This record gives sequence, C-alpha cells and structure tokens, in this order.
Amino acid sequence: MTPPLPHPRSLDAAQALDAHLDLIGSDIEGWLALFADDAIVEFPYASAVGVPGRFEGKPAIRRHFEGILESFRDLSLGDVRRYPTTDPDVALAEVHGSATLLPTGKRYEQDYVMVVATRDGKIVRYREYWNPAPVLEAFGGALAAHREAAS
Repeated sequence: MTPPLPHPRSLDAAQALDAHLDLIGSDIEGWLALFADDAIVEFPYASAVGVPGRFEGKPAIRRHFEGILESFRDLSLGDVRRYPTTDPDVALAEVHGSATLLPTGKRYEQDYVMVVATRDGKIVRYREYWNPAPVLEAFGGALAAHREAAS
C-alpha cells in the first residue's frame, strides 16, 4: 500500500510528481487539485502529431486530459527513474507508460521525460517529452478527431 500523500499545500516538486503519477489515470479531480489555477502544461513534441502542445489554466488542462484519458484503459506508469535537483521546486523523472487504447484495442507503449515545477505546493508547470512515433502508430486516425475537438 502506498503511504498517504502529504496535504497538497505542502508538496515539493518531487512529491507533486509522485502524486501526479499516482492520480493521473485514476482520479482526475484529485490530479487537477495538484495544479495551481494558472498552471501551464506543455508537450514540446505534440506539434509533430498535429495536436496542441500547450495548455494554460486548469480549465484548458481539464479539457485536454479528460478527452485523452477517456481513450486509455488500464493506464500504467512505472519504471520510474527520478533525478534529484538542487531546487526543491523542480523535479525530473523518466517514466514508462502502457495502456490499451479505446475503441481500437491497440497497445500503447511510451517512454516519457517529465519535468514538474511547483510554487506554494502546487504544480505551476508540467512539461512532458515523448516520442511521436508510438502516438501515431497507436492513435492513427483518432488523432484527427482529437484535433477537431481541441479546435
């Protein structure tokens, strides 16, 4: 059993990253509570697959992740390798993700580099680097629908 997470106001960046990994696939409201109202989420390689790469503020972050997470079944994030920093408000990790995509049933395997920055115990910037090739292979035509929904 995972030990209880500290109260969100007391999270440093490493704790916020761990909480992100624990909540992203199972508790969207708990996950969103980790973020400051003015948070920014960035995916630097998203333009390679034709989707937006930057979301500013909780409403935009919610819209994006609710749509994406509906496509993932049995999302698993593991093989976490954390890299300590000298700044408690910055955390870095490499993570492997696996899921089955709905409705196609295709497997999705991806390696991520995640950077989390916090202020006053909340995530203010989340940056996620990933390889576009597995996204194109797994999502294929579903990306076109996501692009239209995001517009």
